[in-house]
Amino acid sequence: MQKETNNWFASWFDTPYYHILYKDRDYDEAQLFMDNLTSYLNLPDNAKILDLACGKGRHSVYLNQLGYDVTGADLSQHSIDEAKKFSNDTLHFEVHDMREPFDQKYDAIFNLFTSFGYFENEGDNIKTLKAICESLGEYGFGVIDFMNVKKVIENLVPKEVKTVEGIEFHIKRYLIDDYIYKEIDFEDKGENYHFVEKVKALTLQDFEAMMEEAGIYLLDTFGDYKLRKFFKNESERLIMIFK
Repeated sequence: MQKETNNWFASWFDTPYYHILYKDRDYDEAQLFMDNLTSYLNLPDNAKILDLACGKGRHSVYLNQLGYDVTGADLSQHSIDEAKKFSNDTLHFEVHDMREPFDQKYDAIFNLFTSFGYFENEGDNIKTLKAICESLGEYGFGVIDFMNVKKVIENLVPKEVKTVEGIEFHIKRYLIDDYIYKEIDFEDKGENYHFVEKVKALTLQDFEAMMEEAGIYLLDTFGDYKLRKFFKNESERLIMIFK
C-alpha cells in the first residue's frame, strides 16, 4: 500500500517520519541564530514572539529559555501535540494556518528554516506576508529565514539514500517550473511510503516584489545564522528583517 497526498505540507509534516528524517538538525546552530537575532533586534524584556511554522518547537523552547513570552504555531496537529509537552505560563503552542492573522499583536514574528513558499496558489504567499504584518505590534519586526535559492539549485544533489533509525530514505531532488521538489520514498513495517516536498524557488527579488505588494518595508538582509552580509552566489541562507 502506497500512502501519499496532494496536500503535501499538511500530511508529510504531520507524520513521525518527517521528524525521523530530519532528527539530526543542528540545535547548537539554531540556538546561535536565536541569540544573534534577538540581540540584533534588541527586543524588550518579556517580548512577545510568535514562532510561525514552529514544528515541534525547538526554536520556541529556546526563545522561551531566553526569557521571552513565546507562542509557537504550526499547521501540523502532530507537531503541536509534541511541542505542547514543553508548555508553561510563557510558552504556548497552537494549530494555526500561517495565511491567517492572529488576534493578538507580537513584538516579533519568526518564520524559520525555509517554512515559506509551500502553497500551490502564489497569492497565498502574499496573504501570508500580510497576515504576519497584521499580527505585528506597532514596533514589531518580522523575520523570514529562507534558503538561498541560487546556491541550493547550483548544489542540488539529484539522488541520495539516508538511513535513519533503520529506515532507508531514498531521496530525489529536482527543479521544475521554479519549484524545488524533493521526493522521499521508504518502506517501514511492510508498507511503502511516498512523500513530496515542494517549495517555490523564491529569490530576494521575488520577496522584494511580494513585500512591496503587501505593503511591507524590508529593513535588512543577512546570509547566514551569524548574520553576515547576504551574497546571492555564496550565502547559505536568505534572512530578511521587515516590518
